[in-house]
Amino acid sequence: MASNSTKSFLADAGYGEQELDANSALMELDKGLRSGKLGEQCEAVVRFPRLFQKYPFPILINSAFLKLADVFRVGNNFLRLCVLKVTQQSEKHLEKILNVDEFVKRIFSVIHSNDPVARAITLRMLGSLASIIPERKNAHHSIRQSLDSHDNVEVEAAVFAAANFSAQSKDFAIGICNKISEMIQGLATPVDLKLKLIPILQHMHHDAILASSARQLLQQLVTSYPSTKMVIVSLHTFTLLAASSLVDTPKQIQLLLQYLKNDPRKAVKRLAIQDLKLLASKTPHTWNRENIQALCECALQIPYDSLKLGMLSVLSTLSGTIAIKHYFSMAPGNVSSSPRSSDLVKLAQECCYHNNRGIAAHGVRVLTNITVSCQDKDLLALEQDAVFGLESLLVLCSQDDSPGAQATLKIALNCMVKLAKGRPHLSQSVVETLLTQLHGAQDAARILMCHCLAAIAMQLPVLGDGMLGDLTELYKVIGRSATDKQQELLVSLATVIFVASQKALSAEIKAVIKQQLESVSNGWTVYRIARQASRMGNHDMARELYQSLLTQVASEHFYFWLNSLKEFSHAEQCLTGLQEENYSSALSCIAESLKFYHKGIASLTAASTPLNPLSFQCEFVKLRIDLLQAFSQLICTCNSLKTSPPPAIATTIAMTLGNDLQRCGRISNQMKHSMEEFRSLASRYGDLYQASFDADSATLRNVELQQQSCLLISHAIEALILDPESASFQEYGSTAAAHADSEYERRMMSVYNHVLEEVESLNRKYTPVSYMHTACLCNAIIALLKVPLSFQRYFFQKLQSTSIKLALSPSPRNPAEPIAVQNNQQLALKVEGVVQHGSKPGLFRKIQSVCLNVSSTLQSKSGQDYKIPIDNMTNEMEQRVEPHNDYFSTQFLLNFAILGTHNITVESSVKDANGIVWKTGPRTTIFVKSLEDPYSQQIRLQQQQAQQPLQQQQQRNAYTRF
Repeated sequence: MASNSTKSFLADAGYGEQELDANSALMELDKGLRSGKLGEQCEAVVRFPRLFQKYPFPILINSAFLKLADVFRVGNNFLRLCVLKVTQQSEKHLEKILNVDEFVKRIFSVIHSNDPVARAITLRMLGSLASIIPERKNAHHSIRQSLDSHDNVEVEAAVFAAANFSAQSKDFAIGICNKISEMIQGLATPVDLKLKLIPILQHMHHDAILASSARQLLQQLVTSYPSTKMVIVSLHTFTLLAASSLVDTPKQIQLLLQYLKNDPRKAVKRLAIQDLKLLASKTPHTWNRENIQALCECALQIPYDSLKLGMLSVLSTLSGTIAIKHYFSMAPGNVSSSPRSSDLVKLAQECCYHNNRGIAAHGVRVLTNITVSCQDKDLLALEQDAVFGLESLLVLCSQDDSPGAQATLKIALNCMVKLAKGRPHLSQSVVETLLTQLHGAQDAARILMCHCLAAIAMQLPVLGDGMLGDLTELYKVIGRSATDKQQELLVSLATVIFVASQKALSAEIKAVIKQQLESVSNGWTVYRIARQASRMGNHDMARELYQSLLTQVASEHFYFWLNSLKEFSHAEQCLTGLQEENYSSALSCIAESLKFYHKGIASLTAASTPLNPLSFQCEFVKLRIDLLQAFSQLICTCNSLKTSPPPAIATTIAMTLGNDLQRCGRISNQMKHSMEEFRSLASRYGDLYQASFDADSATLRNVELQQQSCLLISHAIEALILDPESASFQEYGSTAAAHADSEYERRMMSVYNHVLEEVESLNRKYTPVSYMHTACLCNAIIALLKVPLSFQRYFFQKLQSTSIKLALSPSPRNPAEPIAVQNNQQLALKVEGVVQHGSKPGLFRKIQSVCLNVSSTLQSKSGQDYKIPIDNMTNEMEQRVEPHNDYFSTQFLLNFAILGTHNITVESSVKDANGIVWKTGPRTTIFVKSLEDPYSQQIRLQQQQAQQPLQQQQQRNAYTRF
């Protein structure tokens, strides 16, 4: 996660602005607001959203909004409109306004203006603030009053505000429902106003009674006002209300189907289809067999392609959900229906070869989903129909490079991947079709087809060898122009070749790829291909490509980055020469690999910058280096059984010490150290996993596999040598059942299972330590290292970026300066934070809650040196808070009874939607100085003064006796 980055989230200056702290930036904008020129005032107002984005904490946002409220109160209507736009853009920051009463008071004063436009802007402003003032009765009253205004602008603003308040406030929704009902049914209300009032009813879902009354009103409207516009608005509001209240969804589906079937107007049919699709995606479980059957009958009878396309899109959405199983399993009379004879299948088969590409695509998708979902039925004919339909669609779209054809092709290719995964026996014919079409297709289609082939080869690696010949031939004859499509095609084809060739690349394939890349002047294409080679474990190819790019970059940071990648590829290439039973060559290979890894980590460190610290990459490589060193040390330890066998008296020593393992000599202690080292490495891999919140699932799985390798070796050491009696194999036996998503994972799983079987058989047959035990450990290491390491996407590219910024109050002006607090008082520490995202928030996982851990330790003690209860020495507290609009805050009460300087550490971690905790940071530290309170200090001084005469008297008595 990016929260440990040294880049301040305030440091992103825009619009050519100079870097300023929060107060200075606010003062600059305040100068603009106070300017006498309207243009400067407007410019200052519209720059506030940027300020909120850079400094998203309440103390600044509160001050800024109060200044904007002043501008709204005294400015003209254009300035008010600018403030309104700023408020709507900054909706997520509204709840950070601390003085809500004062802010609303300044805004609300304009509602009494004689200018209807000013009142209208104020109403829209109040509507935009509905989330923070949902129960303000004066706002409710003003909206109700303005609905009766004679000015159209003011009435429209009141409708906007009423819709926003209805969504937020149950009381307002109940109060306004009758008013809206009267206005809609009133003869004096213009039709265009009725059309604007009806959508407010979609928010009447706060309780069942309110929803029922709104539904009855909508039902009357649909019946009483049969005009097209009224029916469309009423039906759509009906649907949104049903989707929110959830109770009446089945009734709404029936109503929409009724209009779709009986209403002759195309606009109404289109609206019904659109709403049915919304309900199909939101609540597919509420669709019964009769609903789907009615939709199929409509689609079979409809003569218009555009409407048929819409109905099929609804059916294709439903076919990928639980509704399709309901359709085939819950036939009338509880008799399971045959998929081949159903109207749904008949419709899909009719549409597969339709001259409209969209209709054909949805027909094929329905057939594919039925084939994959209904695994328990005999669907040989349907399978053939699905394959033939996909083939015809592929032929049709691969020759056309228009956007519509490409979108249709994506649907067809997704269906091919799904079909190959769900019905593996069809995959061979699917791959052959793709390879046949690949030669004559357009470049845009070729790229998509390559992605499809790569996905199928990842799932079914057995098909990879059959692809290589065609792919290599195509790579030879591919065009050499420098267009973007050609460059993308080179990368896509190379990726499929890397996936298909499961072992090392042959010399012929390497030569073909290099020959094509030499004629390409685009270094970015070469880098992307090298990156894919590193991901697939083809490190020799990757090393040569990185080497060719070293002189083509303009920045030294890029040079060091590429140089580090070259060294890592070279290091991994050294491990390909490992051979079983040859332990001395294994040691030399590991030593050679470590040499290049150390060179690479030096380059990687030089490539990092404050803005891009490469923390994941550095930690991953350091762990790899430590793992290789641990493997090397374990092989040396195993060899020590030959070079330093147990002494003759080892058995006697073992009996004397009562430790049977001592009869093995010094190797027992060395093995114990090795086992602890591998467990420590596994723990560090676990920490890296927990710190990688933004990583994709393949990268996380890769880290997990490295951790499992460490645990496997530590378990093997324990089971073979240290504690063969209590070793359990059951917890490790489940690895075979896990589904592998990549060739690297499959090969690692195979090695794990093989090693576990060997260890278990040796554990039962022989007592430790024999040469067979050490040979088993060494062979396990060699088997693990022979699987080429995969550098996954997160090593090269971060698609999701999430960071947390914490602010503590009270906070000292100088970070090294402690905060003073009296020892008889508690410190209220307020922790505020904002969650910041990159361009794709929540791509892999989202933050559900933030866990804040506060701890304090005594740094230096002042005052008397008396015994202190351990409970008073430290504070340990933890709280979980859920961010709202990416903001959270909470408070801790800390006790500092001991005089001295205390160090307070606040550390944040996050929990995602699956309940997994991620140690993302950041970690913030402040110092507190605990001072003695004046009353205790006075009493202590009085006691000391009272004790002085007594001590002097005792001293005199002592002198007298002497």
